[in-house]
Amino acid sequence: MADEISPKELQERRLKKEDKYIIIDVRESDEIAVKGIDVKDSKIFGAINIPIGRLLRDSRNGDLDDLRQITIYTYSSDGFRGNVAADILNKQGFNAINIQGGFFAWNEEEQRIKKEGSSS
Repeated sequence: MADEISPKELQERRLKKEDKYIIIDVRESDEIAVKGIDVKDSKIFGAINIPIGRLLRDSRNGDLDDLRQITIYTYSSDGFRGNVAADILNKQGFNAINIQGGFFAWNEEEQRIKKEGSSS
């Protein structure tokens, strides 16, 4: 199991802009179009999509070696495949952390923040 970070903790880190990182969405492209969610809001802002199979193949082939010096945050829909991806990347020498609960948890946190902001 890989280390995990909650959506709230990651959002706080992003606001501080202290460390260099990348967010990788390991879902297949057809999963990103989440029913009931606007396409522009169906992934974490700034994340890049590299489906898990391609991510693991690219990491084994050395195509991601330039990411070894930064933190990689991974996520899937519910966090399971994001955790698998982070665990395998860590075993290959990367610093990967799974976003706890995946996109669904991230989206929930985003909605909570928007709701709090509109009630202020």
